[in-house]
Amino acid sequence: MRAAMAAAEVGDDVFGEDPTMNRLEAVAAAKFDREAALWVPSGSMGNTIAVKLHTEPGSELIIEDRGHILNFELGAAAVISGVTIHAVRPSDGSGHLSWSDIVPAIRKNPPYYQAATKLICLENTHNFAGGSVISADATREICDNAHSEGLAVHLDGARVFNAATALNCDVRELTANCDSVMFCLSKGLGAPAGSMLVGSREFIERARSWRKRLGGGMRQVGVLAAAGLIALEDGPSILERDHRNAKRLANGLAEIPGIDINPEDVATNIVIFDGAKARLSAAEIVAKLKEKGVLAIGFGSRIRMVTHLDIADADIETALQAMKEIVG
Repeated sequence: MRAAMAAAEVGDDVFGEDPTMNRLEAVAAAKFDREAALWVPSGSMGNTIAVKLHTEPGSELIIEDRGHILNFELGAAAVISGVTIHAVRPSDGSGHLSWSDIVPAIRKNPPYYQAATKLICLENTHNFAGGSVISADATREICDNAHSEGLAVHLDGARVFNAATALNCDVRELTANCDSVMFCLSKGLGAPAGSMLVGSREFIERARSWRKRLGGGMRQVGVLAAAGLIALEDGPSILERDHRNAKRLANGLAEIPGIDINPEDVATNIVIFDGAKARLSAAEIVAKLKEKGVLAIGFGSRIRMVTHLDIADADIETALQAMKEIVG
C-alpha cells in the first residue's frame, strides 16, 4: 500500500480531477452495483452525510439501541441533521432489528407534537453486538417494508465485507435494497484511512456538496485512494482468516476462569467477553494487557478484541497467554 501511495497519480479531487480517486469511486460503485460512490475521510462522516440527505430537521430515525450512529458519533445526527433518534431493543436480543421490532416505533403520520419517522439505520456487521451479522433476506424484508411506508434505509456497513464473508454471499446481494451504504476501507480491509458512500448518482452528487461543507473535500487525495484500491480489491480475500483467528481467540478465552464468553456468538472478527467474575476490573485487565503488548478496549465489565490483517496466527496464542497470566 505504501509503495502504491508513493507512486499514485494525483490531481485535484475537489474538482474531480484526481484519476486515482476517480478509479476508486468507480470500482466501489461497481462492487455494490450502484450508480456512484464517494470517498469520505471517515465512516462517521459517511453516516452523517447519509442521515442528513435522508431526513429533514425535526424528523426522526430508528436504530438499534447499541448502534454506532447513536452511541459513538458524538450526536452528529442531532447536531448536523437536527433529527431525533428512536432507539429500539431487538426482541430476540440479537443486536439486529427485525421488521416486527421496527413497526411499533414508526411514526408515519404522527400528531403535530411528535417527530415523523423518515429513516431506518441498520448496521452490518454490528460492532457492539459482537460483530454479529444480518442476512440478505432480513435486510431485504426491512427495506421492502420500509419503502412501502415511504421510509429510507441507510446501512452502516463499516465492516460489511466481513458480513458478506461470514454469510458466504456478495456485498451486492447483501445491500441491494438499501438506499445508501457506507463501508470502511480501513478496519478489516486494511487501508490507513477512508470510507466510501455508495448510492444513486443524484444522492452522491448531493453527498459531495455535504462532504465539502463538513470539511471533507481534499486535494491530491489519490495518495489515499491508491491504498483504498488495494484494500477494496485484495482485502476481502483475507477476512476469512481474521474470522478463524477470532474464533480461536474466543475458544481460548472461554477456557480461562473468570472470563464469560460463548464462542458460538462470534461470527466475524470481533470478540467481546465479560470479565465481571475475574479478580481484576476490565480496565485493569486492559492496562495489564497493554504492558504485554496486547491492545484491547474495555467498557463496563466487558472487553473487546478485534482480529485484522496485522494479526498473525501466532498472535492469538500470545494474547491468550497474556490473558492467562493476568486473569488466571
